Amino acid sequence: MQTKVDHRSPATLKSRAVTLLKGMAMGVADSVPGVSGGTIAVMAGIYEELIESLRHLNPVNLWSWRRLGLAGFWRAVNGGFLLSLLLGIISALYVSAGAVLYLLEHEYPLIMAFFCGLVLASTWYLRREVERWDLRELGWLALGVFVTLLISFANPLQGNTSLASLFVCGAVAICAMILPGISGAYVLLLLGVYDYVLQALRALQFDFILVFASGCAVGLLSFSHLLSWTFFYFRQQTYAFLTGMLAASVIVLWPWKLRPEGAAAQYLSPSGYTAATGESVSVLLVAAMLALGFAVVAGFARIAGRNK
Repeated sequence: MQTKVDHRSPATLKSRAVTLLKGMAMGVADSVPGVSGGTIAVMAGIYEELIESLRHLNPVNLWSWRRLGLAGFWRAVNGGFLLSLLLGIISALYVSAGAVLYLLEHEYPLIMAFFCGLVLASTWYLRREVERWDLRELGWLALGVFVTLLISFANPLQGNTSLASLFVCGAVAICAMILPGISGAYVLLLLGVYDYVLQALRALQFDFILVFASGCAVGLLSFSHLLSWTFFYFRQQTYAFLTGMLAASVIVLWPWKLRPEGAAAQYLSPSGYTAATGESVSVLLVAAMLALGFAVVAGFARIAGRNK
């Protein structure tokens, strides 16, 4: 008989501060087209705690405060963890919006190489969650690769910035944000509202933020139940699928890539990128940034291993 595993982190000030920093890393990742906040959650070792905590935000627990009191309700939904993570994500999204736009505009190959390193290392460590790789797990791995590439190579739509459309965009994008390998920011690009979302966040347009956040909340709470169910009944297959999604996102993060407005991305060689843009980027420097990204994840993994 299968039993639920308690993935909750300790309710200490130090633990909450660390969760806040992990949330900030997720927020930075979610602001970059091609990088998933779910990837960072996997790297940071909080992915299953995040999914389980979101699953507990259901109508039963939301009304349990009458019986349990506010303190009991807070413990039931793992409120300290979720609040710390949310504060980190929101603060990083607001602070990093301008910096991310600048880096994507002026240092695109280097920042993409760094994220490639992060994803490569995350894929290497995530594969360990699958105890045995047989044909069934390999099939799920291939499906994860296919889904990521199918979404990533789609042509962007012309954005609709009505409030109803933004609600739907928030619900769809947030589901991608918690899946390793699929970038919520890239989904917003495909929906044609990425620039509008970043500008609205920077300008603190509260009517937009409320509608968009409501869409995110509905999508997140609904999708977390599905993910929790798959982890409970199909843990090995779920991790195989997520590993495939991560592996495919390395292709999406190719450093020498053009992103024409309203069209699919163009993947070029280093010389082709230089010819198309007039920008010469050292292959050795790109390789160094990739190695740095890999080293960052390896360092996190080593620290996490010591903590365990």
